[in-house]
Amino acid sequence: MPDAREYVSRPDELGNIHISEDVLAVIAAAAALEVEGVGSLAPNLGSDLAELLGKKNLSKGVHINVVEQSVHVEVSILIKYGFTIPEVAGAVQEAVYNAISNTSGLDVECVNVNVAGVTFDREAKTN
Repeated sequence: MPDAREYVSRPDELGNIHISEDVLAVIAAAAALEVEGVGSLAPNLGSDLAELLGKKNLSKGVHINVVEQSVHVEVSILIKYGFTIPEVAGAVQEAVYNAISNTSGLDVECVNVNVAGVTFDREAKTN
């Protein structure tokens, strides 16, 4: 591969399939954000610096680690106020697991969810 990105390679009957870890992170982020009760993904230091430099990072708050053919996912989220943390975190685990395994065919060994904070809805007051 010509660039410095990390890829997961799978042999296929017609050749090899190379999937970027960035692609897996975006899939995980999209799945997590679809779960009811997730306010947003929690940024980490790397994504904060990337945004300051003008780079959009669609997978902020997601870390992918591939060991052989097993995928380890770590997702940091902000929960919306009023939702039950274990229920939302469990739903995020299931959504991310299903999204990555169904779209990539890779074995997802674990999905760790870090709840980094709580978000509050801002209601517009009209007085």
